[in-house]
Amino acid sequence: MQLDWIDDILAVIDTGSLAQAAERRFLTQSAFTRRVRAIEEKLGTRLFDRSRKPVVALPGVRALEPELREMSARLRRMQLNLRVSDSQAGEAFTLVCQHAITATISPWVVRQLTARGEASVRVRSGNRDECLMMLLSGEVEFAMAYEAPDERRQTLVRGLEATALGADQLVPVAAPELAAQAAAGGADHLPLIGYPPDVFLGRVFGQYIVPRLPETTVLSLKAETALTLAALEYALSGIGVAWLPRTLVAGHLTAGRLRRLDGLPEQELSITLTRLAGPQHAHHDALWRDLAAHPEFPGVLPV
Repeated sequence: MQLDWIDDILAVIDTGSLAQAAERRFLTQSAFTRRVRAIEEKLGTRLFDRSRKPVVALPGVRALEPELREMSARLRRMQLNLRVSDSQAGEAFTLVCQHAITATISPWVVRQLTARGEASVRVRSGNRDECLMMLLSGEVEFAMAYEAPDERRQTLVRGLEATALGADQLVPVAAPELAAQAAAGGADHLPLIGYPPDVFLGRVFGQYIVPRLPETTVLSLKAETALTLAALEYALSGIGVAWLPRTLVAGHLTAGRLRRLDGLPEQELSITLTRLAGPQHAHHDALWRDLAAHPEFPGVLPV
């Protein structure tokens, strides 16, 4: 099934008229009618009931309409990707970011790279373990993720090269009313928006935050999510206290939608850029050097 055939069929379905469909397809009515007949001959079946006004697709065509639309969209995407691939051969690259970094730092990266003339930057998102797996499998060129400062050398997989771009902080925040209650003496019993213990921020929270909480603090888990953006929305809704990256909440803190809770532990996180070790494509190698040498991410502390 050719894309032109699909578009001709959909034009008739959408307009209910061979004449209007011909206009949409930039053909004369006679030429378009000949094309429709040629399609029917190739397929060996009639497609439309021309005796009715407006023209009606036959039941078999109507049943396939959703599939035809999906196929048309898929073929157009394929055409676009092939054109982009041909025009950008050797220049496009793919970056995967830990979820929170995708929302805060990757826009800066994409803006910097496109401003300097990079043709295409593909950004994917995942948890930290997924980011490393995408890197090791060759699906992406670079991975950007958080590391706890004293664990980076322990967890870095052999065969990977990493460089520190800057630092962020995991900070306790809450909606103003809840923060006011905590400041007034209610900090001993905190409603918590937590992370699953098997994800990176959950491990950081359990290993670095919990042991440093005041002895009198009792955490009451209200919600648990692996997504920092979801935890942010829960905190904004007043559900509980969330430990979130400072880069993610900075705007909300400035606007007063969230408040930072004093007296509770915070944790510094390194932001690292990782790639496979060994010889690199010259273009990707230049991008790596540029990002490593001049991060200057908004809101990120220097290395």
